[in-house]
Amino acid sequence: MIERENRILSSLPKTYEPQAVEGKWYRFWEEGGYFKPSGDTTRPTFVISMPPPNVTGALHLGHAITATVEDMLIRYHRMKGDDTLWVPGEDHAGIATQTVVERLLTQEGTDRHAIGREAFIERVWQWVNQYKSRIQDQHRRLGASCDWSRERFTLDEGLSRAVREVFVRLYEEGLIYRGERIINWCPRCMSALSDLEVNHIETAGTLTYVRYPLKPQEGEETTKYISVATTRPETILGDTAVAVNHKDPRYKDLIGRIAILPVIGREIPIIADEAVDPTFGTGAVKVTPAHDPVDFEIAGRHNLPFVQVIGFDAKMTADAGPYAGQDRYEARKNLVEELGRLGLIVKTEDYMVPLGYCQRCDTVVEPLISKQWFVKMRPLATPAMGAVKYGLMEIVPERFNKVYMDWLENIHDWCISRQLWWGHRIPVWYCDACGQMTVSREDIVVCPHCDSSEIHQDEDVLDTWFSSWLWPFSTLGWPEVTPDLLRYYPTSVMETGYDIIFFWVARMAMAGMHFLGTVPFHTVYLHGLV
Repeated sequence: MIERENRILSSLPKTYEPQAVEGKWYRFWEEGGYFKPSGDTTRPTFVISMPPPNVTGALHLGHAITATVEDMLIRYHRMKGDDTLWVPGEDHAGIATQTVVERLLTQEGTDRHAIGREAFIERVWQWVNQYKSRIQDQHRRLGASCDWSRERFTLDEGLSRAVREVFVRLYEEGLIYRGERIINWCPRCMSALSDLEVNHIETAGTLTYVRYPLKPQEGEETTKYISVATTRPETILGDTAVAVNHKDPRYKDLIGRIAILPVIGREIPIIADEAVDPTFGTGAVKVTPAHDPVDFEIAGRHNLPFVQVIGFDAKMTADAGPYAGQDRYEARKNLVEELGRLGLIVKTEDYMVPLGYCQRCDTVVEPLISKQWFVKMRPLATPAMGAVKYGLMEIVPERFNKVYMDWLENIHDWCISRQLWWGHRIPVWYCDACGQMTVSREDIVVCPHCDSSEIHQDEDVLDTWFSSWLWPFSTLGWPEVTPDLLRYYPTSVMETGYDIIFFWVARMAMAGMHFLGTVPFHTVYLHGLV
């Protein structure tokens, strides 16, 4: 007996070799259907929608944490006998994926414009298919017991139909609109960004105090000035007013007078607006409506013109006068030098600037006026706040309740259009014959207004999050009323990193309540970050 046991022990490898064991058993479990829900309608359901990894490469430790925590929850409820479903999937990751493929094209000595949109999209699909299968294989190697027969991708036909349905429905409800507003523009990605795609980093900068001469009034023998402080001197060239607070006694007699814009010589009014903080700088601020969101609002209240002096390539426009064509920072340096020569610099001081950087490429974003598509968020945010306030949706850890509520209470409209080629094309067509616009669930080839075939689809695509905010129900077949949707929605737990509570969790809550009338999950479990 002892001799037999020794023979068995001697035949075993000295170290555990997972490759020889785990792959075999995972295939056995998957092929045997052990990861599929039981379908037992007498048992309660337990459902998790896997946060879909971006198809930009391999999984990292953050994905491993997500898969591990969710797998523990899923296996526990499966062993309890619950009707358990874990839906896996991947995200097309618009800007991130396009950036990766564009970098590859650059290495090959070409770019997307040279090969054209159709060839570029085909090239991206080659990349996606390679890394999508790699991500699936990595999840299998982790032992993630999800139901691969229900695996989804945010550009699948079914999910694309859901995106179209949501866009058209929100447009018909007046919650999607197209308009010119200040947006975050990345000069490197050459695309608009939502507020959440901009990292605001305290960056060492300079506060420059500049004197603007006042237009002389009758009887004035010497030139008078009003001073403003700015961290972006190059935007002085686009000023259309100087603003003060009407409660500030220092400027009571200057309201209504005319200032002369340095270097350019444009006459601009001195106005009073409650948005001005009397404690900042000199208490008088330059108003540059085309390059600042607060100034944009001030301009609307006072009917001020818009002068864009920085272009979408981050170079100065023709309206920048002698600085046209210069890089924005080169123009800043040259303008400050010129203002110094003119004796218009009062002083400079060090100042920390909350500068916005593109989340994807780390380029400093430029606030610019652009015609984009937006979602009105306030009507969607109110029910999502109520879900947490009245206990319909629990956030764990509880301290994130305040973070969630604060963001929703101060929410801005969501800029959803992106100047990319990879993603869900905006389902809007423009007629070159009659000028009408058509928003449609289906592709159209003839203008429904005038029967002309001279139509073209909007060139832009939708923000990646516009498809992933539908994830808990689009993966179950919505907008079709499928057996899976009826059985497994709402899901049970959303488990993810706390860094996407705004990007994704809050938006899923909004979408679920708006389109299906109930929260998409009863618990949000947020894990820490690696």
